[in-house]
Amino acid sequence: MKYEFKGITVEELSYNLNRVRLEPNQRLDIKPQFSRQVRKANENAKLNFIALSVKIQTTDAEPKPFNLSATVVGVFELAEEPNPQQERSFVIEATQLLYPYLRSTVTNLTAQAYMSCATAWLASSES
Repeated sequence: MKYEFKGITVEELSYNLNRVRLEPNQRLDIKPQFSRQVRKANENAKLNFIALSVKIQTTDAEPKPFNLSATVVGVFELAEEPNPQQERSFVIEATQLLYPYLRSTVTNLTAQAYMSCATAWLASSES
């Protein structure tokens, strides 16, 4: 199935630090939750939007060091309206194309967040 990748946007991006106290050698299980949503434009059945999301949320039962939510949306224009098998193949290919963008977005977000925390800690310890 031929398609054109029109672009990508970030629909949601959030991070907040949780004050989780860990015991020495305690291991945290982050357990990210992934989801995918496929939408078609009402006015053009060939225009598809694939949204990939990841969420990490703390709970009382399973505390996490941070909450994170990120959603990237890819815009694709198909050459023709697909049959069900072609549509399934397209969604798999589009997911494979978008996943590295989601991974990079999460990597950059957490790196910047930790950098900010480290900078704030360094600034407060120098006083």
